[in-house]
Amino acid sequence: MGCAPSIHVSHSGVIYCRDSEESNSPHQTTTISQGTTTLHGLFVKTDAADSIPSVLAYQSRQPPPSAGPRRKERRESGGASARSRTPHCCSVEAETQTSSSSAKQASTAEVQVGPMRLTQYPIQVLLIFAKEDNQSNGFWWACDRAGYRCNVAWTLESALECFLDKHQEIIVIDHRNSKYFDAEDICRSIRATELSGHTVILAVVPRTSADQEETSVLPLLDAGFDRQFMENSSVTACYNELVQIEHGEVRSQFKLRACNAVFTALDHCQEAVEITSEDHVIQYVNPAFERMMGYCKGELIGKELTELPKSDKNSADLLDNINTFIKKGKLYKSHREDKHTGDNSQSESGSYKCKNRRKDSVDVKSITSQSSDAPSLQTRRYSSMARIHSMTIEAPITKVINIINAAQENSPITVAEALDRVLEILRTTELYSPQLGTKDEDPHTSDLVGGLMNDGLRRLSGNEYVFSKNMNLSHTHLPVPNTINDVPPCIAQLLDNEESWDFNIFELEAVTNKRPLVYLGLKVFARFGVSEFLNCSEATLRAWLQVIEANYHSSNSYHNSTHAADVLHATAFFLGKERVKGSLDHLDEVAALIAATIHDVDHPGRTNSFLCNAGSELAVLYNDTAVLESHHTALAFQLTTKDSKYNIFKNIDRNRYRTLRQAIIDMVLATEMTKHFEHVNKFVNSINKPMASEETSPHNDGSNTECTTNIKNFPDNQTLIKRMMIKCADVANPCRPLELCIEWAGRISEEYFAQTDEEKRQGLPVVMPVFDRNTCSIPKSQISFIDYFITDMFDAWDAFAHLPVLMQHLANNYKHWKTLDDLKCKSLRLPSENNN
Repeated sequence: MGCAPSIHVSHSGVIYCRDSEESNSPHQTTTISQGTTTLHGLFVKTDAADSIPSVLAYQSRQPPPSAGPRRKERRESGGASARSRTPHCCSVEAETQTSSSSAKQASTAEVQVGPMRLTQYPIQVLLIFAKEDNQSNGFWWACDRAGYRCNVAWTLESALECFLDKHQEIIVIDHRNSKYFDAEDICRSIRATELSGHTVILAVVPRTSADQEETSVLPLLDAGFDRQFMENSSVTACYNELVQIEHGEVRSQFKLRACNAVFTALDHCQEAVEITSEDHVIQYVNPAFERMMGYCKGELIGKELTELPKSDKNSADLLDNINTFIKKGKLYKSHREDKHTGDNSQSESGSYKCKNRRKDSVDVKSITSQSSDAPSLQTRRYSSMARIHSMTIEAPITKVINIINAAQENSPITVAEALDRVLEILRTTELYSPQLGTKDEDPHTSDLVGGLMNDGLRRLSGNEYVFSKNMNLSHTHLPVPNTINDVPPCIAQLLDNEESWDFNIFELEAVTNKRPLVYLGLKVFARFGVSEFLNCSEATLRAWLQVIEANYHSSNSYHNSTHAADVLHATAFFLGKERVKGSLDHLDEVAALIAATIHDVDHPGRTNSFLCNAGSELAVLYNDTAVLESHHTALAFQLTTKDSKYNIFKNIDRNRYRTLRQAIIDMVLATEMTKHFEHVNKFVNSINKPMASEETSPHNDGSNTECTTNIKNFPDNQTLIKRMMIKCADVANPCRPLELCIEWAGRISEEYFAQTDEEKRQGLPVVMPVFDRNTCSIPKSQISFIDYFITDMFDAWDAFAHLPVLMQHLANNYKHWKTLDDLKCKSLRLPSENNN
């Protein structure tokens, strides 16, 4: 495969593409120029040559069709041809004349515009005159002399029809007398068509006498004319005027039309391309650049590179470095080329030196990239550094690193240092997890994030904690229904409202004696046809729900079967939304409901960090990685397959079981918070942004059908939706009605208080010090949780599923916590509310 071509844009818009023979780099530099000043655009180059369609043919217009029945020809010997014309005739044939002698003399010409070879057909001219006279004859014979094809129209209707058929490059309109037609109206009518943008329109105006003041040309320009021609019937004068127009405006318009093909290619190119002015003001970006930067074209055009929009959490470190190197790169490149012969080895070694300029993290919401396959490596010239990274089987990240390494070889030293910084970031394992900067030094946020997003690898020797599991938890006895129809009336009445988001799960907890999961599960599973899909009896499903609920710890204040029932309810609510329902299959729905039911089974009421620090059996078993989430899924499948009485999978075939099992495992593992930002950002980039592009497309009919169809065509997108759905269901407490939100906040705080108490008793590291029951501000902890985890995730989920009720609750609840915090109140409610 040959080298990727460089792209050069001149001020006129003509784009020259050439293969650089001077550079040994497998990826050539992309430079954009205007006038005589070289400007540097920001590009990601891989296999751009393969991204552009293989054939880019541009023609100014189609070849003129072969002449049909000839119109009456004008003959030079006879001057004006004798023709009869019926002024009111509706036939266009009678209202137009075509020169065929011109077509015989003229021939097509090959025109080189940069590397593009274009076919330019003979210029076509349309004369629009109210009547035949010496002036119309002058232009007719001038066209004949120049080799142009010429048409004459005598009415507005025939002129428009002729122009729409032949798309003439030059139009001459008689503006000398308004008795027969209004020349300016004709010009406006032609300009109203889409095809007139590259047409030059000439107005023939009457000659003024010596004592008359020449009239202004502005009215003509306002009407759409490009030039005016003072009445002169001399064939030579008309010829000179037409030839000047051809070599001036027509030729420029021809080149500009040729550029449309290149811009079409850039729009379809998968590489990020931008065009900037000499002052680095962005003038054009292609869709790939929009995707890479995370902003739409309207937010980028007209802004300087150094003023690209940044999110609140985004560090300007990387963008500022790149912008600085863009401005200075040309000077550094010239400096390096001057010293290349003598200091080659020194320059190469210097390009890999990188100063540690780490500041804040880069927010992946504002800088994302679209992955693409690297071009063939075998035919490229690599340095030893790049060859080390050349592998027969490459992961996508390896390909990206190889491309960056190759780009460093012939880059200015400052750009090479910036790429070193990029490599440093790419080689970390936390690509999607923002680092807390100075603005986030709030201890509530730091402790909450540290406790939820770390696996707790801080190990104290000699302090091993083995968490005892109670596999047979006792519950207050309540008759379990044989079928959904046998539910006690008080429970059935509550369940009638289970499809509402404001369903009160705590009332169900109370009337079922802390066994809400069985009853809600029977109702929800029946509504979604789970028994029918699994081909199992309702008795088997009921027994399975009993076993699962029995293995939730009722002693936990938060992670108990009520929380599982709440997550099941939220999942069912989300599955009922139109776009979610249209994007998933029945198997996905069943998998989501089962995953919600089991997602926290046998939860010990302690975080992963606590278990890892304590050296618990589970942490040892799962190598300190996704300890609880792995345990929940493993135990759930062990319990399910242990006895055929509650094995809901016993009647489905092996392939369906494997698919269902993998989907359930994937969703439960997605609830682990260490990969929270990875899941959210993948959803935003793979679902939200493409969906937004489709919705703003002029071809969009306003329906969701095409969007959901595209999602169904890509199983990876369905996986992202299922992960996002269960993640939102798992932490939807801040989006519940205020009273429910307050109750959940109190329960989770109590569980964290208990963990802090035990960490102090055991001499373990205190994972979340702010959750000390004597000093903790619950409003502050809720505000931090909402700011850091909830807002962005539910904004993304709402953009997909459309959840106005949830977002309104979230806003109201946040206001409640802010009010308490502003009043320095650390409890769940104001003292006056507690008294009431």
